[in-house]
Amino acid sequence: MTKPPHASGGTAAHSADAYRRLDGTPVTGWLANTEKSSRSIQSVERALLLVEIMAASSEPLPLQDLARRSDLNTSTCHHLVATLVGRGYVLHAGRNRGYMLSSKLRELTELGSKEVDLIDFVRPDLAALSERLCEGVQMAVLRDSALLTQLRLGGDPDLKEPDEVKKMTASHATATGKAILAWLPEAEMARVISENGLVAFTDKTITSLSGFIEELRHVRRNGFSVDNEELQDGVICCGAALRDEKGAVIASISASYAARKNSEAYRSHVIRDVVKCARALSDRLRVSRF
Repeated sequence: MTKPPHASGGTAAHSADAYRRLDGTPVTGWLANTEKSSRSIQSVERALLLVEIMAASSEPLPLQDLARRSDLNTSTCHHLVATLVGRGYVLHAGRNRGYMLSSKLRELTELGSKEVDLIDFVRPDLAALSERLCEGVQMAVLRDSALLTQLRLGGDPDLKEPDEVKKMTASHATATGKAILAWLPEAEMARVISENGLVAFTDKTITSLSGFIEELRHVRRNGFSVDNEELQDGVICCGAALRDEKGAVIASISASYAARKNSEAYRSHVIRDVVKCARALSDRLRVSRF
């Protein structure tokens, strides 16, 4: 019976059966099956194999050893390792020593665990805030240059909320994003803006760098941020930062409401409750080990 072709992504230099487990024994089933799967991406399989080989080693491994243990040709192995080095997952220990894993994987694991704990930590307060305001509330974090909404509660079912994918690169047009960016070191803020740009989502989006820097000054001076229909027409959002025990901004919260409600009194009411909630959470974060 004819074997199905390999998944797209290039022809393997060796058969799938030639791949090795951490102890060096051949892999005959798992990788062979994934090679046949249309969902398998060969370069990812190979990169992860290299990570596993380095994780199992008690010392740095030269490129030739990595190539031999993974049964990859040296050129392919070099390109994969160089990518892992560039992304910070692998360290080059020197020409005569080879390559080893960095602490990045452990840090990401710890970060993921911490974020789950943070969500649980803020959930009761955000639920109470949503109930008091009768509006939708959310918590977001900035990861690299992406704004990630990790918790959303309540909200007006008739209010069209912005798409979360769109929000990932729209920190300049969101209350949660501004509340975080305002407190970043200037170079870090500039990097995020450089990577995402100042894209116009509505005619109220701030699209000039000077205008946005001035907006962040207002956030720092006032202690809250406002998205005045800058991401989505008809939606206004008020936000404030959350700080950890060292005073560093680790996340932000916000409340969204329909623009038709946006009297000065109503906006002040929402801002007051959001800031109060953020301060209460930050006070507890300073003395907690969530």
